[in-house]
Amino acid sequence: MTTCKTPPVVTALKLIGGKWKIAIIYNLKEQPLRFGELKRILSPITQQMLTKQLREMERDMLVNRKVFEVIPPKVEYSLTEFGKSFKPVLNSLCKWSSNYEELMETISQDRSA
Repeated sequence: MTTCKTPPVVTALKLIGGKWKIAIIYNLKEQPLRFGELKRILSPITQQMLTKQLREMERDMLVNRKVFEVIPPKVEYSLTEFGKSFKPVLNSLCKWSSNYEELMETISQDRSA
């Protein structure tokens, strides 16, 4: 009997799917950020949704959570090495999106001419 293996794209969508995960990775790609900074950058994300997404990403080994023993408490999020390995995909996705925007702009100009 053969075992049915999950297609890789399904695993990828499980890891980065949803409205906020790619945006979180994008904002953490250069430097660690505190929870409040992420929330402000990702507005209108709710605190509950950001917490949920970060917990899932931490569980899936995409994000590190570092707690500093200070008052008031400070928590910082950064990409793990595995999370950083998504950067080339993210760069390709940004390029693909830019190409789409240029295409739509060209179509819009052609229609209005």
